[in-house]
Amino acid sequence: MASLEHILPVKNELGEGPVWDSDGQVLYWVDINAHNFHRYNPSSGTHEVFNVGVPIGVMALRASGGFVMATRNGFAFWDEQQRTLQYIADPEADKPGNRFNDGAVDCRGRFWAGTMAISESGPPAGSLYRLDPDGSVHKMETGISISNGIGWSPDNTLMYFTDTSPHVTYVYDFDAETGTISNRRVFVQTPLEEAAGPDGLAVDSEGYVWSAYWNGAKIVRYAPDGQVERVIEVPALRTTSCVFGGPSLDELYITSSGADLSSEQRAQYPLSGDLFRVKTDVKGLPKYKFAG
Repeated sequence: MASLEHILPVKNELGEGPVWDSDGQVLYWVDINAHNFHRYNPSSGTHEVFNVGVPIGVMALRASGGFVMATRNGFAFWDEQQRTLQYIADPEADKPGNRFNDGAVDCRGRFWAGTMAISESGPPAGSLYRLDPDGSVHKMETGISISNGIGWSPDNTLMYFTDTSPHVTYVYDFDAETGTISNRRVFVQTPLEEAAGPDGLAVDSEGYVWSAYWNGAKIVRYAPDGQVERVIEVPALRTTSCVFGGPSLDELYITSSGADLSSEQRAQYPLSGDLFRVKTDVKGLPKYKFAG
């Protein structure tokens, strides 16, 4: 495997949710706290920033063009021409202390996204939702602390879902036809006494799970049985997520956060909040597009 590259000194407050557009060969990701999303073209080196006006937890490509987003104020479409949000539904309008945090689109074009309590105090208040192409919203899981990485096995029979606070990534049986999940069990559990907790994730073409570690400065690749296969050190303390990109989907892009670091942490990890990339010896899976 090639060495890690420092791609862009973007200094994101909370860089998250990278999405690779295979058609345009460009990378998108969000900076939740800054209310922005970014677009990077590796071929030209062009980097653009777009302000949405509200915190964006996650974004995904639409089959009809543009994007679907899970924002502080619910699900919305982004109109690229008008540069405005068109809201679809807000399943947690009665929970002003919550916001969306991460998500992904499944093989049938349904958009999954989870929520979290902004203050992170009190009992787990987050839930996992599924937005269908017809605009209907379904609550799929409750009692979540910090909803994070979501991904599916190559054969679309398993779904992985991370809850960061309890340091656990779950795996469910997934029914692609109905979009239902069942038989939740622990895929990976890391010690609670450790500072590092699992964040965003990506699944590769071999069915291995690549998990970013908040406060861990690393990406860990897990085998389908949950065993650690490799660890990639990242010079950013709060590594947030990763996605496979490049013409062959063998380049792993990594986002990070520079928010709320102590002076000592910032001195040790001066590249926190930046974008990184590493060439891998395995290919990823293409990102699906929302069918609505």
